[in-house]
Amino acid sequence: MSEIRIEGAKKVYGDVTVIENLSLTVPDGALFTLLGPFGCGKTTLLRMIAGFNSIEGGDFYFGDNRINNMEPSKRNIGMVFQNYAIFPHLTVRDNVAFGLKQKKATKEKVVAETDKYLKLMQIDEYRDRKPDQLSGGQQQRVALARALAVNPDVLLMDEPLSNLDAKLRVDMRQAIREIQREVGITTVYVTHDQEEAMAISDSIAVMNQGRIQQVGRPKELYHRPKNE
Repeated sequence: MSEIRIEGAKKVYGDVTVIENLSLTVPDGALFTLLGPFGCGKTTLLRMIAGFNSIEGGDFYFGDNRINNMEPSKRNIGMVFQNYAIFPHLTVRDNVAFGLKQKKATKEKVVAETDKYLKLMQIDEYRDRKPDQLSGGQQQRVALARALAVNPDVLLMDEPLSNLDAKLRVDMRQAIREIQREVGITTVYVTHDQEEAMAISDSIAVMNQGRIQQVGRPKELYHRPKNE
């Protein structure tokens, strides 16, 4: 697991600067949420951490390792998207095992880690089903199991519950919180939903227009918000 440190981040699209001189630290093992309205720069920042967006300024670190020029595949991250991004032609078991096979893990490790996360995510009974035979919540559990099975240093989650109905969102955020604590993985979680952020996070960075307005624990932000 890794602490994430960002110092003076800058992101430019054409003539528009969307993130300017942004700095933050995500403690090792924390669930840290980037909270803000659509277009505030939170997903852009997440994609910079992942290596999917270029970095026009500043320094990004996982622990003591500067990652600015590191390929995404070398950053040892797990990623969970809003649209699940699981393979429709593969079974649940094969979806969870996919990353391990890509990393050329031994057959024994593939079986052991796949079984571990199928059980942890409570989807073991669906192991032989295809994604179209699952609910949205079950599909998101598959996506999370696949992301964790490769034993990443960092987990990145981009609006993972946005496509779920209200009850499933509540159930899944509780599941994510419990599993993140059990695994102990450093997690950056992006959402526009204030209630979701308050329920799930160790710490929250409130973002707007490419800047961080406030960082704190959920109770601190609730009782002493800098922006109403």
